Amino acid sequence: MKVALVGATGMVGQVMLKVLEEKNFPVTELFPVASEKSVGKTITFKSKECKIVSMQDAIEAKPEIALFSAGGDISLEFAPKFAAVGTTVIDNSSAFRMNFAHKLIVPEINAKTLTKEDKIIANPNCSTIQLVMVLHPLNKKYNLKRVVVSTYQSVTGTGKNAVDQLNSEVLGDKSKKVYPYEIFKNALPHCDVFSENDYTKEEIKLMTEPLKILDDNSFKLTATAVRVPVQGGHSESVNIEFENDFEIEDIKELLSKTPGIIVQDDVKNNLYPMPLYSEGKDEVFVGRIRRDNSQDKTLNMWIVADNLRKGAATNAVQIAEYLVKNNLV
Repeated sequence: MKVALVGATGMVGQVMLKVLEEKNFPVTELFPVASEKSVGKTITFKSKECKIVSMQDAIEAKPEIALFSAGGDISLEFAPKFAAVGTTVIDNSSAFRMNFAHKLIVPEINAKTLTKEDKIIANPNCSTIQLVMVLHPLNKKYNLKRVVVSTYQSVTGTGKNAVDQLNSEVLGDKSKKVYPYEIFKNALPHCDVFSENDYTKEEIKLMTEPLKILDDNSFKLTATAVRVPVQGGHSESVNIEFENDFEIEDIKELLSKTPGIIVQDDVKNNLYPMPLYSEGKDEVFVGRIRRDNSQDKTLNMWIVADNLRKGAATNAVQIAEYLVKNNLV
C-alpha cells in the first residue's frame, strides 16, 4: 500500500501523518510531498525518516492512495495527474467539493456511495463535517426544515501563520498580520474571503456542502462564520427547525447512540462541549441541547470538534480506511 501525502509539512498534513500512525493504516511506502524547497528534507513517520519527494516523483511511483492537503490550486493541477496513473485521491481542499462529478464524503454518512471508479474524492470543509455528523441522524428521524448555524472557528483553520499571529499578539507583538485585524481579544465575522452576495466563502461552504453530503435539497440552511482567538477546535451554535416534533430526551438518546458523536449535556455540573477538551480527539461533541421556545418543532444545540482531526485529517484517513476495507483501491 503505497501512499502519497501532498502537503506533508503543513498543519493538516502533519496531523494526517499522526492519524495514519495512530490508526496503524497499512502504509508500506510513504511518499511525502511538499514545496520544491523542502524536497530532499525528511519527516518522521512511524519512527523512521522519510525523504520528501517532488510531485512528479510521487506521481511516477503510482501510489494506491494520495492524500491531498495543499490548497485548491495544487489539487486542481495535480489530483487529475495522480488519478490518471490509477491513484485514488482524497482531497482536503474545496477544489472538487461541489463538482457533481466527484463525491463529497463523510464516511459515517455516505461512504457506501464510493466505487472503484471514484478516483478523486472530496473531503468536506471542517465546519461542515461536524455539522452534518449531527444533522444526519436527526434528519432521518425528524426531517430537517431549516438550519441556522453560527460558527466560532479556531485560528488553526487558517493555518500556521494565523497561529503565529495569535501567539505573538498574546505576547504583545502586533507585527504579524494574517487577518485584517488583531485576533487576540477579538472576534472576526470574516472567515475566508467575501463573495459578491456579502457571504464569505466559508459561509457558502456551510450552506451548500451539507445538502450534497446528505443528498437532500428539501431543507434550507444559512450561516455566519466567525474567527475567534482559540488555537484548536471549531464551535457551532445551531438552531434546527424540523418537520416533525420531538422530545429532548429522544434527541439526546439518538445522538448518544450515533457513532462518532459524544453527548456532553449536564448543565447542573457545567458539562458541555468546549474546544479546549475536543483538541486531539476524533469525536464530535454535542451539548446545550434544548427546545427553542420561540418556535414550534425547533431545537438549539452547541457542536464542537477538533477541526484538524475529524474536520480534516481523520475524516480523510477514514475515507482511505473504507477504500482499503472494501477493496476499492
